[in-house]
Amino acid sequence: MRKLILKLSLNAVAALPLVLVQIIGASMGVLAYVGSKQYRSLFRPQYEGVVSAYKLPFKLWEAVRASGMLFSDSLWIWRNPQKALAKADVPDWDVIQAAMSEGKGMIILCPHLGGFEIIPRFLAQHFPATIMYRPSRQEWLNEVVEEGRAYPNMHFVPTNLQGVRHMTRALAKGEAIAILPDQVPSGGDGVWCNFFGRPAYTTTLPVRLANRHQTPAVMFTAKRKALGSGWIVNAKRLAPFSDDPTIAARELNNAIEAAVLVAPEQFIWSYNRYKHPAGAELPPSN
Repeated sequence: MRKLILKLSLNAVAALPLVLVQIIGASMGVLAYVGSKQYRSLFRPQYEGVVSAYKLPFKLWEAVRASGMLFSDSLWIWRNPQKALAKADVPDWDVIQAAMSEGKGMIILCPHLGGFEIIPRFLAQHFPATIMYRPSRQEWLNEVVEEGRAYPNMHFVPTNLQGVRHMTRALAKGEAIAILPDQVPSGGDGVWCNFFGRPAYTTTLPVRLANRHQTPAVMFTAKRKALGSGWIVNAKRLAPFSDDPTIAARELNNAIEAAVLVAPEQFIWSYNRYKHPAGAELPPSN
């Protein structure tokens, strides 16, 4: 019964105009920050460390509100895909067309920033996309996410060997694949390298897939515009990665950092990017 009530409540929220949904999301972000010591202990040090290192304006509460909008944007995009697409500006379509025209497919890299869920939906209007994702540990939330993410021309695969095989086949057909490169991979599936100045266990999957057949890798961001106004989707093709996995992972993290700095307040600072996954070797000592 509780799951049903939660799902109905989320559906009711998603039926509202985007501006109201974002206000609700911002409020939830503030409540999460104020009400959870663990949330604050992850969020503030990560955000503060980056803005201090780059001498950026310290906009803590703007970042806190935006953290709640990450989920509310996603919820609204899932339930209102056509309305959401109408609110997405894509000035870099030529970058996407040029990458796909090579016939090797495309590796879509999109960090958890702004309205990132609009990116695969926009691309799915033009070609198939196979997307790797990690299911939520909460069953009810996983049901909401899976139902919401279902969309024509988008195929979701798990973060395991079977999923990698699906993605390899998609690239072989000249299709696009999507990976969230700022997630901590499972132990044995990454390497340690710096992310914003701290050792972070970093996925090597996008690098391996890109280097296999010189497949174009494109970094996407979906920066949130003014309240209720939608998103600006930017695409930047990355230079070829090094053949050395550690150097290539550093190159990947550099690209993610550059993407985050497009709109630092809109990144997912509540996520523990620096955790040590089970089975991974210890991070290098300073």
